[in-house]
Amino acid sequence: YIKAFYNGTWYRRHGQPIDPDTLTLLWSVTVSIFAIGGLVGTLMVKMIGKFLGRKSTLLVNNGFAISAALLMACSLRAGTFEMLIVGRFIMGVDGGIALSALPMYLNEISPKEIRGSLGQVTAIFICIGVFSGQLLGLPELLGRESTWPYLFGVIIVPALVQLASLPFLPESPRYLLFEKHDEAGAMKAFQTFLGKTDVSQELEEALAESRVQRNLRLVSVLELLRAPFVRWQVITVIITMASYQLCGLNAIWFYTNSIFGKAGIPQDKIPYITLSTGGIETLAAIFSGLVIERLGRRPLLIGGFGLMALFFGTLTATLTLQDQAPWVPYLSIVCILAIIASFCSGPGGIPFILTGEFFQQSERPAAFMIAGTVNWLSNFAVGLLFPFIQKSLDSYCFLVFATICIAGATYFYFVLPETKNRTHAEISQAFAKRNKAQPPEVKADSAMTEEKANSQTEPDSSSTLDSYGQNKIV
Repeated sequence: YIKAFYNGTWYRRHGQPIDPDTLTLLWSVTVSIFAIGGLVGTLMVKMIGKFLGRKSTLLVNNGFAISAALLMACSLRAGTFEMLIVGRFIMGVDGGIALSALPMYLNEISPKEIRGSLGQVTAIFICIGVFSGQLLGLPELLGRESTWPYLFGVIIVPALVQLASLPFLPESPRYLLFEKHDEAGAMKAFQTFLGKTDVSQELEEALAESRVQRNLRLVSVLELLRAPFVRWQVITVIITMASYQLCGLNAIWFYTNSIFGKAGIPQDKIPYITLSTGGIETLAAIFSGLVIERLGRRPLLIGGFGLMALFFGTLTATLTLQDQAPWVPYLSIVCILAIIASFCSGPGGIPFILTGEFFQQSERPAAFMIAGTVNWLSNFAVGLLFPFIQKSLDSYCFLVFATICIAGATYFYFVLPETKNRTHAEISQAFAKRNKAQPPEVKADSAMTEEKANSQTEPDSSSTLDSYGQNKIV
């Protein structure tokens, strides 16, 4: 429908059909500009978040979603495909901001015992969004030539829901404490999120962390990349995010309809069968959220990429042999569903959780900028390069993704520590041996502890007498 819209608009403007190469270019721009917008949004997060905080950043971000939805929904009636392209870019900005600010917010409001489960909420709602889009895209609903723009307009609904509900939730208590130095506000935020009056333990833990970092300012991206004491955390985040995008899930969506067609499913029935992929996605993400605090991040990530590699290899075999027996295409469908389930049960949400867990408050915005940049550039690369890889290798293109999944799983097996139910200090300590460096706040804390120990074991009599005299005078 969108290509027909481009062709019709071009014909009205120029009196002739659009050139196939120009149409391909416009379509490529429409697809890829979302990732460019995502990159721009990611780079904006640190600047916006510094002044507005996590909660207000998410609220302001709804303005991008609403404006993008209006532009895209009105593009057909206005007869301007540029509105659709600009809307896609703005929607990308919204996605870039949301995928950085939301994981930070969830990480900072979560007790460490359920930090993974709450962090997985981001992935769950992404999957619900995909499934909702597939459902609303059915011909009986909005999947018709006259109604497809309204499918983009549906984006307004979650934006309005967030605008109506998020103001009733407090700001991140850690943001209030670390960056606004508002202890009373942080205590109220803890009380609201934890649902209890006595939050002295949680507040004291946050205050202790705040005292350690009291002299630390927000770290820049360049400083974080240069810091030796977080070197392997940064490397791990980069590899995790690259694996997240380059593991081949986006390529699966390119192949799904053709594989369903080769399995003998009528063309008009394929949209209904495609709903199964969105359903599997959502169920797998929910399953991951339920078990992540029992199994941990590490097994889900390694297991997810390992299973994806296995099923990519099997899919390559079934696509190569699909004409040998009538049941082989159905095995290809099973492989597709298994790849989607493997991705969403681990790699689909854990990269965002790890980015929040690896870094302390002053480093977190820069860390999410790095993670988001890798995420969106990798997304752009897949969209740009996959058609050429597919053309050159045909069904063997999935072996490329199997190799990436194996490489990612191997790296995580040897490098990634378990972060389940661990504080930031404990996670930093797990990386310390590999980094061969201690964070400055740990050095300062150790020096302070040593100084106190020395002063207790070897007291100076004169200073003690002076102190006694001063106290007596007071």
